[in-house]
Amino acid sequence: MPSSDALVSGILWSAVTIGAYLVARALYARWHHWALSPLLVAPLVVLAFAFAAKVGYAPYIEGTHWLMLALGPATVAFALPIYEHRMMIRKHWPVLVIGVVVGSSIAMLSAWGLAAAFGLSDTLRLSLLPRSMSMPFALIVSDDIGGTPDLTAVFVVVTAVIGIAIGDVLLKWMPVRSSIARGSLFGMGAHGAGVAKATEIGGEEGSIAGLVMILSGVTNVLAAPLLVLLLN
Repeated sequence: MPSSDALVSGILWSAVTIGAYLVARALYARWHHWALSPLLVAPLVVLAFAFAAKVGYAPYIEGTHWLMLALGPATVAFALPIYEHRMMIRKHWPVLVIGVVVGSSIAMLSAWGLAAAFGLSDTLRLSLLPRSMSMPFALIVSDDIGGTPDLTAVFVVVTAVIGIAIGDVLLKWMPVRSSIARGSLFGMGAHGAGVAKATEIGGEEGSIAGLVMILSGVTNVLAAPLLVLLLN
């Protein structure tokens, strides 16, 4: 049973986190720029509050861990748009599966290779490996393979923000007309945040992005432990 102080702290930091997200979401809805992504702005706002209040990471995460638990059910909600566009997905499933396998392999191998090239520790390498999965998948894989889930969560957020920024540039400068290609780009490169961005472009793009995100998560969950064994 948590103490009254812990309960108050949990309510306070949960309110700060949700409030920061709502403000960031309103800013992004107004200007639609990747630098105003709630994934980037909200953590910076929370971090500023934490520094001002001189609160460490442990008390914060203890009071807001329920928000992490809510990520699982939130991910399931992506099944609805996938169902609505099931006929298109059924028609193009071979290319989607190939894209997911190739994209997942490149994401994990590049993360491991760059970490090795820069001489990062084994813990950092293993924490980086699941960076291209949606958060619920990434935290599970990180824990299973010996990484640090808290670090992995940071890498996932950074990957999502960079993925959206690069995706915007690619779509602006490359003549990509296919809804499957646009949706796959964001679903593979920026997972959950990418799905939201793809949905802004169109319903089909959002559905494809959601499917790619889920398929890549399942693929990575199955492949990451095996990959670690091979690399070691």
